[in-house]
Amino acid sequence: MKNVAFTLVMLPPHNDVRRHWAARIAADETGVRVLQPETTEEAVRDIAEADAAFGTMAPEVLAAARRLRWLQAPNAAPPAGFYYPELIAHPVVVTNFREIFNDHIGAHIMAFVLAFARGLHYYLPQQMRRQYAPRPLDTGVLHLPECTALILGVGGIGSEAARLCKAFGMRVIGIDGRRIGLGDGLDELHSSERLDDELPRADFVIMTIPHTPATEGLMHRERLRRMKQSAFLINIGRGMTVRLDDLVAALHAGEIAGAALDVFEIEPLPADHALWLAPNVLITPHTAGFGPYLDDRRLDIILDNCRRFAAGQPLRNVVDKAVWF
Repeated sequence: MKNVAFTLVMLPPHNDVRRHWAARIAADETGVRVLQPETTEEAVRDIAEADAAFGTMAPEVLAAARRLRWLQAPNAAPPAGFYYPELIAHPVVVTNFREIFNDHIGAHIMAFVLAFARGLHYYLPQQMRRQYAPRPLDTGVLHLPECTALILGVGGIGSEAARLCKAFGMRVIGIDGRRIGLGDGLDELHSSERLDDELPRADFVIMTIPHTPATEGLMHRERLRRMKQSAFLINIGRGMTVRLDDLVAALHAGEIAGAALDVFEIEPLPADHALWLAPNVLITPHTAGFGPYLDDRRLDIILDNCRRFAAGQPLRNVVDKAVWF
């Protein structure tokens, strides 16, 4: 029989994927004892002597934890409310699933960039109208080697977007409050305080930032007005970072050339929302992260962190709870 290294509680609700993860974790040579309470009441009971947990932890469950040191969040960027005051104040270390979407979302970003660069925001509506009407020669396209991409948030996804933009010959500027050093794809890197100064330089403003108290409503009417009239906004981070009413107004006023969004202040985006009919808009329904192998990547992170935790090593993807990422 394996020695028990520590106890991990898989918090409800459960599904087939999470039950599979629990079995894989329990079978690992690390020696993790895995508990799977079915209700919040059972979770309160089981968490009392647990060292670690996976999932969304209700305040009453946290209050019952006497030795909890690690919580694996179930998302790359959990929704608002996950980091409540008691969890932020608690000494428990929280980790997340960041990095698993880099390739999928990077490709989605480039799909938006290329669509705008080649005029698909004009031609897709024409297709719906069965209208064959090419624009005048050499108009309605962008030569990407002459374009600048401004990427807000240069973590894993932003870094992949920078690499892909650079592969198409673009100049790439990063805005990030925590990153140090340029890395692949970046020509420049600036602090968050420089955002207003850098916006007028960009042909594409690409937002990959999470929703935090500091980023909510970050892109509002005045910032949209700082962009070039020929520039495009792309948001695949979190919907709460862009004020949709301000974006619709800017699009109708011709203050920017277009916008592509995968995330929205309200999800699902209501059928009667004005954004649907705003000019030069591309919309996908929060699918930028879709792709194969995601559950395998999540399990790999959990297993890696279980082994690190048992060995007393630094955990992977540690979150700054005060800023939610």
